[in-house]
Amino acid sequence: MELNDIIHGVVLFDWDEGNIDKNWEKHKVTISECEDIFFNQPLIAVDIQHSQTEQRYFAYGISDKGKTLFISFTVRQNKIRVISARDMNKKERRFYHEEIKNNT
Repeated sequence: MELNDIIHGVVLFDWDEGNIDKNWEKHKVTISECEDIFFNQPLIAVDIQHSQTEQRYFAYGISDKGKTLFISFTVRQNKIRVISARDMNKKERRFYHEEIKNNT
């Protein structure tokens, strides 16, 4: 699925108050780093089967600080809601770079 299809019309981020500090506390990823990857290229998004009630996605991208991040997210009412964010592991970095190579 194309990223544009996933986030078409999305202009804002929605941060869950109970979840807002979780990514920093667990993985040292800031809110701004999470938002960065959606505006930086290359960005790869993958549709996943996770929830019965809403569509979930994985995003692989690079923050303005150069961190390669793996983010799970959903789209609610034209807003991106980040569920989890962390540095990509070795397997995810390999996938990310292979996808870039295959799509250029």
